[in-house]
Amino acid sequence: MSPFTCTREPELTDLLHRGHWPQASPAELRSHVESCRRCSDLVVVTQTIQLARTQSLAAAHLPTSGSLWWRAQLRRRNQAIERISKPLFGAQIFAGTAICLLAVCFLAWEFRSGFHILAWIASLPQALHLDALLPAELPHMQGPSWLLLPILASVLLVGGVVAYFASEKQ
Repeated sequence: MSPFTCTREPELTDLLHRGHWPQASPAELRSHVESCRRCSDLVVVTQTIQLARTQSLAAAHLPTSGSLWWRAQLRRRNQAIERISKPLFGAQIFAGTAICLLAVCFLAWEFRSGFHILAWIASLPQALHLDALLPAELPHMQGPSWLLLPILASVLLVGGVVAYFASEKQ
């Protein structure tokens, strides 16, 4: 026996890899392992690696194929929604900016011409003959206060549509 190799090492390695150590090993091999430092180190290292492998296999929990497929579909759908929503968000920002710019321009124009917007709103029912659409039971309202009902109805209608689209499932 040389200091670097042992003649019994291949036999011991075979028993360790099959998982038969020490139950199916001969008594002389067990006594040899107790006396040979290289073989005892081989037993300790191999058993430690095998124990770590069994523990890591027990800890690894693979999900079912159905849940993997579902997650892949969900990820694909979310990526498609994200790709579509970027241009839409840009269009919304552009539209909001354009509306704000038009409102500022309109207010500046009205301010330069004397700011007669309230007089224009008050004369709008007579110009469009909207008095014929109002019920006869309503008292005659003065000024732009007759616009209160259509504005409230419009707000309720738009709010209902927004709530419907916000709650719609994707």
